[in-house]
Amino acid sequence: MEPVSDQRLYSNRYQVTHLIAHGGMAMVYRAEDLLLGRPVALKILYPELSADPTFVERFRREAQAAARLSHPNIVPVFDWGEDEGTYFIVMELVEGTSLADVLRGGRALTAQRSAQLATQIAAALGYAHRNGMVHRDVKPGNILITPDAQVKVADFGIAQAVASEDHLAEAGSVMGTATYFSPEQAEGAPVDGRSDVYSLGVVLYEMLVGRPPFVGETPLEVSTQHVHSAVTPPAQVNSAVPRDLDAIVMRALTKSPAQRYQTAEELREDLVRFTDGQPLRWAVPPGAFSGEDATQMVQTVTPVDRTQSVPVVQGIYDQKPLLKVRRRSSRKVWAGLLILALIAAGGSLVALHRSTGPTVMPDVVLQTVQKAELTLTHEGFKTVTTTKTASAQPVGTVISTNPKAGVRVSATTAIVLTVSSGLPDVTVPPVVGLSVSAATTAIQKANLHVTISSTTTLSGPPNTVLSQSPIASTLARSESFVTIYVLAAGSSYPVPNVQGQSPSLAGATLGSEQLAVSPTTIAQCSNVIAQGTVLGTSPSIGSSVTAGTKIELIISSGLCQVVVPNVVNDTLIQAQAALAHQGLSGAEQVAPASLCVGAQVGVVVSQSVTGGSYAQYHSSITLQYCNASTPTGPTGVTGVTPTGATGTTTPTGATGTTGATSTTSTTLAG
Repeated sequence: MEPVSDQRLYSNRYQVTHLIAHGGMAMVYRAEDLLLGRPVALKILYPELSADPTFVERFRREAQAAARLSHPNIVPVFDWGEDEGTYFIVMELVEGTSLADVLRGGRALTAQRSAQLATQIAAALGYAHRNGMVHRDVKPGNILITPDAQVKVADFGIAQAVASEDHLAEAGSVMGTATYFSPEQAEGAPVDGRSDVYSLGVVLYEMLVGRPPFVGETPLEVSTQHVHSAVTPPAQVNSAVPRDLDAIVMRALTKSPAQRYQTAEELREDLVRFTDGQPLRWAVPPGAFSGEDATQMVQTVTPVDRTQSVPVVQGIYDQKPLLKVRRRSSRKVWAGLLILALIAAGGSLVALHRSTGPTVMPDVVLQTVQKAELTLTHEGFKTVTTTKTASAQPVGTVISTNPKAGVRVSATTAIVLTVSSGLPDVTVPPVVGLSVSAATTAIQKANLHVTISSTTTLSGPPNTVLSQSPIASTLARSESFVTIYVLAAGSSYPVPNVQGQSPSLAGATLGSEQLAVSPTTIAQCSNVIAQGTVLGTSPSIGSSVTAGTKIELIISSGLCQVVVPNVVNDTLIQAQAALAHQGLSGAEQVAPASLCVGAQVGVVVSQSVTGGSYAQYHSSITLQYCNASTPTGPTGVTGVTPTGATGTTTPTGATGTTGATSTTSTTLAG
């Protein structure tokens, strides 16, 4: 998702902000619906196509048809319109990732996960088909997966209403993606919902194997393979693909539409049965048989018995050609009678096999437990028990047997089937705030898979997890997906807080968030940040920037100089408060007596730094104060002994000093 420089406003309502993708007919943008205040996806027809009435009509039909679809697995269409000759469609903006991103690099999904996703896709297609619409371009790029694992099928870009009487596609042209074409689509023949079934089969094949069934250097080469080449069963490419799911894929990929699933609902039903561990209804697994003969479970008999499983052929071949053969040649009639005789003989051998009981343990591994039990019961075993264990195989799948397949047994042998209970739930780790690589490691250690999705609605540094789904500490099934959200490329984000860091550490921090560090720095004093460390940045910390922006560091040069207040004649309390306000402190000292003439007690009479000058922050100013108030004293008088009293005379009083006067005292006798 890339920001656009021209944020054009369409119909005075939808403002384009980011480019999401290029499509076959249009470009898809992220836009803001200014009327409802919500983000939307805006699909805009290419300018050169807007002048083509045929394409415009197809585009209009798409909008009208898609707007009628309302299903939880389909991206809804909100609006459509025209602005100055440009046609557009407004759709829900789905936060999440596409299946194409999940499968990128040849990645394959587990069978259970693949079936779960395909089930939702089939549900969407089935709903669209019932409403007269064929998608025609089912592919991983048009399948979106939300953070809560909900599938939404998008871009009915070349879809047309099946009920339309006129066909807008030009004769001889084929629209869609060759890798996911159905044979009839590749031949340019009329298509119906079964074409989408085939395309979904290709998608399911790719999920299981890691690549589509056919690849080539040109679209024509791939299309030709869809028409003429046989599909290699996915189980032959990836042995972990269960037999039933292999059968589902191969039924969907049948060349003839008449032999495929006839509806997407049939395909969905078999997918649901597979995930629930139930027998399939519409597809026949390799080695299994349809019709009445299916109860014979011929695939589990011994090698000798397999050569005599002729009755099941009746469930495959049509009887009408045999009737015609009888009319053509009596020799062929005898051949037919011989076949019937062989069939009868085979039936006798099967009956003999059932009466004598089993001799060799059949192979039921990777069957559903229901089918395995039916097979063993049919083989004549009396005692079959099951035990469950955690496994990556689908729930209800037999993963081992005791005795093992091929071991000689009897009808009384106790058989134990070990059945998969699926993978256990695990706790989702907290990864918000971690780098993408660290988050990926943590999630994978928890036996979970990672899906990375870009977002423009969250704020934070790039290459860092801004949100996750499921949230931390919740339980999730092992091997399921955790979606982590990172900032979309080109989005703005705040300058990180590097205050207090050393210049080298700050540079590393900025570099990890895709920002460049300027070779020049700015020196600035600070009363808080230590000298030599980062005080701030330019642009400032927290301001919005984009990747690659050059950041200049502001380095602390140490403490600042502050103005010293004049506190002479202030009380000590007042003086200390004034100094503290400036970040200074006062050292109190008693003033000499010469400074205290006429001064009040506790009043500052001198300060070491003159008021109005500068001193370094946190420095100490010496304050001198008086601890007594003393005016100049008069000359002392000679002491006199009162008449009639005997006493002693004290020395003549001395002249008092400034601030203190000596006095003469008389001691009275008697």
